[in-house]
Amino acid sequence: MSVTTITAYGPEVTASLADQAYGRLRDRLTMLEIRPGAMIQEALLAAEMGIGRTPVREALKRLETDHLVVCYPRRGTFATQVDITALSDVSELRRHLEPVAAHKAALSAPPVLRQQMHELVRTLEELAGAEPTNRACMRADLDVHRLIYRATGNEHLEETLVRLDNLATRIWCLVLDRVPGVSGHVHEHVELLEAIAAGRADDAAGLALDHVTSFERTMRTVL
Repeated sequence: MSVTTITAYGPEVTASLADQAYGRLRDRLTMLEIRPGAMIQEALLAAEMGIGRTPVREALKRLETDHLVVCYPRRGTFATQVDITALSDVSELRRHLEPVAAHKAALSAPPVLRQQMHELVRTLEELAGAEPTNRACMRADLDVHRLIYRATGNEHLEETLVRLDNLATRIWCLVLDRVPGVSGHVHEHVELLEAIAAGRADDAAGLALDHVTSFERTMRTVL
């Protein structure tokens, strides 16, 4: 019934609902709120989000491209396992692309996004003084990276880096309880955001590289 209602509103509405479903499911899969290997039930997800199965199905197609779900014929769709062996490949790409994104964001970010960076800095400062949970820190980490990627103004670069960052975050969430100093790692973003907001492109690129390198080093100590 709900699918028929959505279709009646036309393809634009369906696409919008698919985007919403995609964003919500992507974050749940990234944060391992949907556990690796868990079966994805379209009907249940549609009911939880109050939408029809068509936009959920469209979202799952995109998530399969992101390597967050996998579809097996006659078996169903499942959340992918966290591939720890992919750390080297993901980190190699991020070492090259994160500095590019930070540099470009420092030069290209519009005033509204620079203001959002200042606001996010205040949020990070508040988190640092509030003894946040590791999961709260990881959500803040996602917010920082996605804002920087959006500030580049390059949709292709943004899409690529969001996908890589999601995979890296899944690895981190898998071992989160064994990682020391998560809040300190996330707080490193303060200096990076301030450099980008101030237009200091070279500084921003260097800080972004340091951050990615630190992440990989930390992961290797606990894996």
